Amino acid sequence: MLILFDQGTPVGVRDCLHGHVVKTAREQGWSTLLNGELLRVSEEAKFDVLLTTDKNLIYQQNLSNRKIAIVILGRNRWSLIQRMLPEIAAAINAAKPGSYTLVEIREQ
Repeated sequence: MLILFDQGTPVGVRDCLHGHVVKTAREQGWSTLLNGELLRVSEEAKFDVLLTTDKNLIYQQNLSNRKIAIVILGRNRWSLIQRMLPEIAAAINAAKPGSYTLVEIREQ
C-alpha cells in the first residue's frame, strides 16, 4: 500500500509498516494543504491510506465516496504510540478504500 503521513504523525511509525511505501505530506510538498485539499490530492496521487492524528477530520470532511482509507491515531505522543505499533500496523493492513479507523492510544 501507498501510505501518506499527515503533519503531526510521528515518522517512527514508518518502521512498523513493512512492505508498504510511506511518504509524508512534507515530502510530497503538501504540508500547508488543508484537510479537504490534502484528501483530494492524495487520492489523485493514488495513495491508499492517510495516517493522521487529526481526530476532527471525520467531522470536518465529507468522507462518503472517498477512495482513500483514513486511519486516525488518538494521540501523537511518540512515547505512547511506540507501544501501539502492532495495533497501528494492523489497522493500516485492514484498511479498505473509503473507510476510517480510530486507533485509540492508551496512556498506560
